[in-house]
Amino acid sequence: MAAQLKDAAQVDSATWFRVANFLADYAHRLDDGLIDDWTGFFTQDAVYQVTTRENFEAGYPIGIMLCEGRGMMEDRVLALKTANVFEPHTHCHILGRPDLRPAPDGTIAARSNFSVYRTMESGATELFALGKYLDRIVFEGGQPRFRERRVILDSRCIDVLMVFPL
Repeated sequence: MAAQLKDAAQVDSATWFRVANFLADYAHRLDDGLIDDWTGFFTQDAVYQVTTRENFEAGYPIGIMLCEGRGMMEDRVLALKTANVFEPHTHCHILGRPDLRPAPDGTIAARSNFSVYRTMESGATELFALGKYLDRIVFEGGQPRFRERRVILDSRCIDVLMVFPL
């Protein structure tokens, strides 16, 4: 996908602005704890994957988390709210400027860097995750939606407290 982004033409400025706002809104909703809004950012058949850079470069398909379709994402939200036990904490996403390109399949290929800081109930704050998003975005009903969101983490050292999507 990186080669596709490097060689392809950029999207027009109006589309770039709408998609950049969509990406920021996604992060803000997660940071604000609005987990019920998460699945609405995806198409019905979307793929959400969290993996490491090492696994991604080796072509390993699953990684840390894989949701195929909005139904699996909705199950994850339900488990988060009813079954998972974890110390209360908040996240703060810091997003890099997205690189958006039209892809041959009609989607918008997007790459953006991110860092996520986690603050525990005690007040302790730490860098929780760092990496890049590789996305395929479509417009449904005039609104951007993820057809794919691949979260590629720079480190293979993953905290077991990854309960919320990144």
